[in-house]
Formats: sequence, C-alpha cells, structure tokens
Amino acid sequence: MAFQVSPGISISEKDLTTVVPNTATAIGAYCGGFQWGPVHERTTITTENELVDVFGKPDDLTERHFWSCANYLAYANNLLVVRVCESGALNATIGDNAPAAAGATVYNATHYDSVTPANDVLFIAKYPGGLGNSLKVQVIDSNGWADSTINATFLAHFDGAPATSADVSTHGGSQDEMHVIVIDEDGLWTGVPGEVLEKFAFVSKASDAKRHDGSSNYIKDVLRNESKYIWLGDVTQLTTLSVAAGTNAGQPKASATFKTFDSATAAEAVLGGSMGWGADGVAVTVASRTTANEGYPLFQVPEVVDVNLIIGGETTTAMNTTLSGMCGQGASERNDAMVFLSPSYTAAVTTKTNAAIVADKNITNNYVVFDGAWKYQYCRYRDKFFWQPMNADTAGMVARAEYTQDAWWSPAGMVRGQVKNIVKLSWEPTKADRDELYKKSVNPYITQTGAGVILWGDKTAQVTPTAFDRINVRRLFIILEKAISIAAKSMLFEFNDTFTRSQFVNMVTPFLRTVQGRRGITDFKVVCDGSNNPGSIIDANQFVGDIYIKPARSINYIQLNFIAARTDVSFSEIGG
Repeated sequence: MAFQVSPGISISEKDLTTVVPNTATAIGAYCGGFQWGPVHERTTITTENELVDVFGKPDDLTERHFWSCANYLAYANNLLVVRVCESGALNATIGDNAPAAAGATVYNATHYDSVTPANDVLFIAKYPGGLGNSLKVQVIDSNGWADSTINATFLAHFDGAPATSADVSTHGGSQDEMHVIVIDEDGLWTGVPGEVLEKFAFVSKASDAKRHDGSSNYIKDVLRNESKYIWLGDVTQLTTLSVAAGTNAGQPKASATFKTFDSATAAEAVLGGSMGWGADGVAVTVASRTTANEGYPLFQVPEVVDVNLIIGGETTTAMNTTLSGMCGQGASERNDAMVFLSPSYTAAVTTKTNAAIVADKNITNNYVVFDGAWKYQYCRYRDKFFWQPMNADTAGMVARAEYTQDAWWSPAGMVRGQVKNIVKLSWEPTKADRDELYKKSVNPYITQTGAGVILWGDKTAQVTPTAFDRINVRRLFIILEKAISIAAKSMLFEFNDTFTRSQFVNMVTPFLRTVQGRRGITDFKVVCDGSNNPGSIIDANQFVGDIYIKPARSINYIQLNFIAARTDVSFSEIGG
C-alpha cells in the first residue's frame, strides 16, 4: 500500500480478473475495381445489397471483382473492401460556363479535404466513375424560390423558401440558405430517369453556420458528411459573380450572396445542371491491387486492421506471391490471417488439367489455401452467365464453418462444403486427378449427385505433411495465438515472479479447457514457472509461457470393411 505520513486508511483495488477474450476470425478482405465507392480506403460491407449500394453494380470491367465480394457475402457477413482505380478514372463534374478542368480526381473524404477543386467547378461527383454522369444537381436560394417558374421542381420536396440574411433565422441558426436536389437524370442509379436521389433543405452558404444540435450547416460540410453522391466544388462559386465576367473570390460568410445567374448570359436562374466528364478508366491491374498504401497492403498491418480471410479473386502467379507474403510466421507478416487463391482462367477453364492447375500453384505456405476450379454462375444484374474463380467461396465456407460450429472445424465435405450460386464447375476431376491435386495441396471441388457442388479438400498450401497442412488446424492456432497474445499483454511491465506466472497459467488454462470442450483440441499443457523462466530470462526482462496443444484432426480417409459370414457362424467368433 502507499506510505502514509499521518494516521489514516488507504483503499486500493487490484484487478486479477483478466481472462482470455473471444476473438473474431471470420473477417474477409478484398481489393479490386468497382464502378463507384471510396478509393484507397477500407470499407466494411455486410450484405450484397450494401455492396451494390456502396460500390455499384458489376459491369464488364468489374464483374469478377464484384462477385468475389458477393460470393463471400453469400456465406458470411463481414467483409472489408478496398477499391482501386486505374489511369483515366475521373469524377464527374458540373462547371460554370466552360470549366477550367473537365472532370476531377477525388478518391475519398480524406483526399477531398486536401484537394483544391479547379476554378468554376461547381459540384464534383463523390467518387470516380462514369456513373457520376447520370447525376444532375440543382440548387436555389430565396431569389430562385421567388420565381414560380424556377421553383416548380423544388415545391414538391421542400416545406418553404430558404432564408436570406435579412430573415430571422428559423432553421438551426443558418442564414443565406439554399435547397439542394440530387437527381438520377439518366436512370443509371434507380432505373427511373429523373428520380430524386437526395435533397438537402435549408443548408447555409455561411461557413460558420450551425444547426440546433451544434453540427455544421454549411453546404460544403453537409455534402461532405451526408451526401452519397456529390461534393461541393470551388467554394468561390458561393460568392457574388457579376453579370459581366469577373469573380469575387474568398471564403463565404453569412453576408455572402449566392450566385443564381450565369456570369456570361444572366439567363440561368438555378445553379447546377447535368454532370459530365466522369470516366471509369481502364481495367484494374495487379500492380494497382498490390500497390503500397492503396491496395492489399492496406490489410497488411494487424495492429491497424483486423482481417483474417484475404480473398484473392482473379490473380496471377506474381500476385499470389505478393499476397502469400503478407501472411505467415515472420516479424513483418501477419500471423492471424489466411489467403485464398484459385488457378488462372487458362488453367481451370481452358486447359482443364491437374498439371496446369498445379503449375499455377507456386506457393508452399500453411497460411494459404489453394482450390482447383472456377464456377459458371449467373449474374442477375446483367442477365448473363460467366466464369468466376472460387477462392471467395472457399473463404466464405471457412467463415460459415466458424458461424455454425467453430473456427477449428473443417469447411469441406457434405455438411459444410456446399457451394452456393453455381451452375457447373469448370471441370470435373477424376479420382486420379483429385489424388494428384491433393498430393500437391490443391483442394478440388466435385459435383455430388443430389448434393450439388462440394469442396472436397481441407488442405493448406503446405506440402510438408504436418498438422499445419490442414485448414482447421491452422485456424485453430490462429485463434489460440491471437486470443492468448491479447490476454498476455496484461502481463507486460509486471514482475516476472511466481505470482505473475501463476496468474498467466490460471488465465490460459480455463480458455484452453473451453476449446477442448468444444472439440478443438484433444489435450493441452501450460508451463510457466521457473523451469522456462530461469534467471537469465528474468534478467533479460523476458517472460516465457509454453503452451502444448494436441489439435483435433479432421477425417480425410474412411475405410469401410464389409464382411460376409455364413449363416451358422456367430459374429462373436469373427468380430474384433
């Protein structure tokens, strides 16, 4: 207890209730190309509908990227998605007269905060892509509202006229207000041309305007934080522009007059118009998907992002090497995630031989899972059939096994290995083919009469025959290592003495006993005492805990012996 100078009572608490926490290990990760959505930023997606809402529907350039995500989400509900773009990808814009720049490049909210839009760009589509060209933005203030021919579009959507600087504020302290409507002009978003997508009422021209709840009511902040479709462009467009050519630049304040006239013709009374110059760019390449700080490396640091199932989608041998290098036992690698890969289209769909598929597997790593086929599936968004790699399905079945059982259960077989959304396999391997693939640690898919397509293997990409050549064992140790290492952090900066070592053993043992009761391990032993923490370890400020595990094994081979016996023979005579 603390030393006291004078008589008194000192009360203190010491928390010895530290336990090993439950850890989630069914968090997927994918990086690829999409029609819409934030770029170079991790976004959590839980359903296919949310995937469409955030990243758009598939097209020719994004189909396999989209369905890698959607196929995983058919089995699980937690996926981190990173979108990347190639050269030529542009945000659509609306310009005043002839804009200084056709299109813009704004990737996400953080990027928007750091860029200065080109002069005369009034609004910018939220993200790069041709979808932005379907947008139309219209804005009016009190001047436009007073003209019945102008405000007809707005009357049905807003309760009253925007306030002016002379009005008594009635809308959250904002003066010099305006109404904003975002319209799906071409129908690419809703299927209905002219459908209103968003509306923002009584937003302010003043950068210091506040709402009743204290949040900003400045149009730039409102669109940044609440709009799904647009950013505000050049802020000088909020200041007065004379009918003759000329500008009045500067940060807008409460006294600014919002421009409602075209500076050249004085004929336009509603600010805004149809967006244009948006572009998808060329198809996403492997280089972009593996670029530092933009693609898959955004998932590389475990302290920054918690992911466990990294989905490759359509890859190349070079990309396979890059992704597998992110995971494994090493100081610079994640030790809590697995990578899921498939052979190339040529090997799985065109050539369709085990030799071609094995040749594509250039990895020996027990943090990698490699399957042996593509699937023919239907795209309801485009009403077509196409070929898709199956690594997202494999990862999804691993996640589903954790939801329905535990992370250490095998995802393969008739019970947990059924594939969703499939018409047929790219090829049907024979038993001889499957034998050859399995020896090379490639997991085949087979079509089973009455059961559909089944994952028929649970090997990691490791070829050396150890316990870690199985998915369930690798996943078991990921769970144990992750959970116990989190709990062990409470031991940092404590004394390496008998009390601390006993506390560690008493913390880990109940957790392992629970895993044993849930059929993850058959036996275990925890050693943390003077035998593995001698004076040399203590003097080096180290702490050692040895945890011995006997993992449960999945059944891969079944031998059934049927024995015919004569009528007069007792089974007790021939049994055993």
